[in-house]
Amino acid sequence: MARIIIADDGIRFDGRTVEERPLGGVESAVVYLARALADRGHDIRVYNRCDRPLVHEGVRWTPIEDGVPDGADLFVANRGDKLIGLVPTARRRVFWIHNPARYLLKARYLSKLWRFKPTIVFIGTYHLSTYPRWAPGGERVVIPYGIPEPFLHAEASHDPPPPRAVFASNPLRSLDWLLDVWAGRIHARVPKAELHLFAGSATYGEVGAAKSAAMDVVLSRARSLSALGVVVRDPVPKPRLIAELRAARAMLYRGDLNETFCSAVGEAQAMGVPAVVQNLGAVAERVIDGETGFVAADETSFADAAGRILLDDALWRRLHEGALAKQRRWGWPEAAAAFESLIP
Repeated sequence: MARIIIADDGIRFDGRTVEERPLGGVESAVVYLARALADRGHDIRVYNRCDRPLVHEGVRWTPIEDGVPDGADLFVANRGDKLIGLVPTARRRVFWIHNPARYLLKARYLSKLWRFKPTIVFIGTYHLSTYPRWAPGGERVVIPYGIPEPFLHAEASHDPPPPRAVFASNPLRSLDWLLDVWAGRIHARVPKAELHLFAGSATYGEVGAAKSAAMDVVLSRARSLSALGVVVRDPVPKPRLIAELRAARAMLYRGDLNETFCSAVGEAQAMGVPAVVQNLGAVAERVIDGETGFVAADETSFADAAGRILLDDALWRRLHEGALAKQRRWGWPEAAAAFESLIP
């Protein structure tokens, strides 16, 4: 058994939050990784901005302001530069990042990466490409997020659902573009189709609140398209999202250069929901083109692929079965095993 410390100084959450309310991808990843490592028999301690100490699902959560121990077998500093130097006698130091790595090219990051040379964990091939080869740090390792177990083993919808598409990401990530394509191309081809948007600032805590005005502009426009089948929903916790995905025929998401993994597409694919994306950021890494969905080259082919999935039962079934067969192979136990391999 190893002692593993994970430190995070972002928004306020703990191990229960992912079941209680919508939670962003980074915070959800911390919860799921900690649980999976605990399930593998390790002593897992998370120090973050939780409200009070607690033990949940085998993980000990402690407010970071209470202090972090000096030693651990593996120390994972989650994205914040102020965390890199914590746990001075850790046997292995990891810096886990989630956004495109260009933000590391600032003096406060570069100095710490040069001094401590932590192993830097990226979450995908595209993500790795965003950090220049010349930049400092230790070993560079790619460990994709796992897909949470409830999505990997949830009962899928084996009969074609009605023509309902879903979007479940940050509304500032190409939702405006999707609304244009939906209103101008897709809805005319499939007049009975609906586009359900599970999007809003609540998912992102204090960070989301700071951007809520910009998000509200996009969502206000979406509400104005209700006559074209656009339905604005609130973000939902993971357990409710599973039920919504079972009722969905397709996930539509253009992608974004700031998207380094996209849990929403990964979770939908694991549920057997065909996805249509473009090769922007990392979303193309979540879809097997022509087998579990489509990676569209442009707006026209995106709209055509979406329309075909919404209308063609045989095509939907082929993509659905392909996703169930090929997109349920990497969960958090596999991701935790990859982190475990970093322990000296």
